[in-house]
Amino acid sequence: MEYTKVAEKALAEVRASVPLVHNITNYVAMDVTANALLAIGASPAMIHAGEEVEDFVTIASALVVNIGTLSREWVVSMTAAADRAGQLGKPWVLDPVGAGATPYRTSVARDLSRRGPTVIRGNASEILALAGATDAAPKGVDSTQASEAAREIAGNLARTLDCTVAVTGAVDYVTDGNRVLAVANGDPMMTRVTALGCAATALTGAFLAVENDAVLAAASALGVFGLAGELAARNSEGPGTLRWRILDELYRMDAAALSGVRIS
Repeated sequence: MEYTKVAEKALAEVRASVPLVHNITNYVAMDVTANALLAIGASPAMIHAGEEVEDFVTIASALVVNIGTLSREWVVSMTAAADRAGQLGKPWVLDPVGAGATPYRTSVARDLSRRGPTVIRGNASEILALAGATDAAPKGVDSTQASEAAREIAGNLARTLDCTVAVTGAVDYVTDGNRVLAVANGDPMMTRVTALGCAATALTGAFLAVENDAVLAAASALGVFGLAGELAARNSEGPGTLRWRILDELYRMDAAALSGVRIS
């Protein structure tokens, strides 16, 4: 399969349909997430109140749940929104930020993972924690493991939860327990900008709104976002300029640029 063409088609469909992506995400990530979705051509909404999340899921094209800044009230909203998405057959993505760091965070992440996410996107430590590993705790919300270390366990987790799991790192691995795609886009400087992983999760939600194959949707989203980071890094003096240049590269992404997507 020509994965570059798959990514190109998905991106074109995002821009044509402008999917409404409902984000329950963290305070740190809201700005860059919303702007990344706008830059790629989607429509972001940051809706957290328990009184309206179920209604908003009903009108959204996809849901993104990110547990970065947890609170009891938000957990209630996340759970209600996830359950409503399941009832309606809407695609939704779980970002288990910092799973493994504390018992509470791990418990919330595991509970949400059992509520039928279409895709789980996390770093190696987070995916290992979801799978029950006790020896791979993250450093705060940062992974202490390479993505390769979680590749096999991600496949097992995908089969257990009947979903697609994306482990991100220097190389991203996307698997449904049968297929595995490797995405080799990105730049080391991206690790110096907070919430870029969260933004990649949100883009995954946008691509799921237009591509029914979750493995292809997640790999395409990660490839496009990683490529934008690569292109942005070429002219960035440091993390500050990289952050806004990524938005420009997402906005300018076209078929010619997409030849740089490396999915195998």
